[in-house]
Amino acid sequence: MDSIERVEIVPGAWILRDFATLRAESLLLAIQSVSDRSPFRRVNTPTGKSMSVEMTNCGSYGWISDRRGYRYESVDPKTGTEWPPLPEEFRTIARTAAQCAGYAEFEPDVCLINRYEIGSSMGLHQDRDEQDFTQPIVSVSLGLPIRFRIGEESRGGKTQAVTLCHGDVVVFGGPARLAFHGVGKLPNGIHPFTGARRFNLTFRRAF
Repeated sequence: MDSIERVEIVPGAWILRDFATLRAESLLLAIQSVSDRSPFRRVNTPTGKSMSVEMTNCGSYGWISDRRGYRYESVDPKTGTEWPPLPEEFRTIARTAAQCAGYAEFEPDVCLINRYEIGSSMGLHQDRDEQDFTQPIVSVSLGLPIRFRIGEESRGGKTQAVTLCHGDVVVFGGPARLAFHGVGKLPNGIHPFTGARRFNLTFRRAF
């Protein structure tokens, strides 16, 4: 881990450059396995607006959004069955990345998988539907590069922007755990592993 390039964006938030690159093929195969059981779908916000990204989940719970609000559920509302279990490749990358960033006790129970097509984006938001904010968020980027922005706990505060490339991992916790963050629109491009797409694995401890 000493050879990993670690860049602190804001206090408590780190980019681990190329951390997942050597594991990318196995991670993408695991994504396919998960989506075969719980397909990607677009969800609506509580106001009825459709998100531009497609998503699915694996683990003990899944993050969902609809007219009833944002929350975690143990059953996939699309299939009516439990979410697929967390693949061991996922658990390993999440735990080792968290440890590398200084969060040694992280044990995820959820992985939200976002699939970005050209033009998809994710506005600034907080991850605050979890019960324990002492646990960090681990975010793995696969495929096309995208511009990532992270700010403060209040909306409208100062933000820092960096480009996330294939294999980069962002870990944020401590003073950055409730920071507003998001990504801009995915620009045109083709990646040798993912084509005209980007995948994002977001590991959380929900309960």
